[in-house]
Amino acid sequence: MRILIPILVAVSLSSAPVHAECYADYKAKQDNPLRLHYGVAELRGDCSKRSAESELTGRLRDVGWQLLNVLSVFDENGLGERKDSAGEFFLRY
Repeated sequence: MRILIPILVAVSLSSAPVHAECYADYKAKQDNPLRLHYGVAELRGDCSKRSAESELTGRLRDVGWQLLNVLSVFDENGLGERKDSAGEFFLRY
């Protein structure tokens, strides 16, 4: 029993997922009147453009925006260079 517990702890720690932060930059619009925005969002799912499109379509639709396209997905290293361009839409949705 003394050996079993440390083995179980080691196995559970080694199988814990390593989740790197993932972000996407995107363009969205609203109609009547036409409004466009560029934004940056943190992704909760898979770090791919396809997953970002799926995730952001729903999030943006819920607040009255339509996703036009996902430009790219990136890790935390790309946040700084996009912050000023995204303005009020930086990590908003």
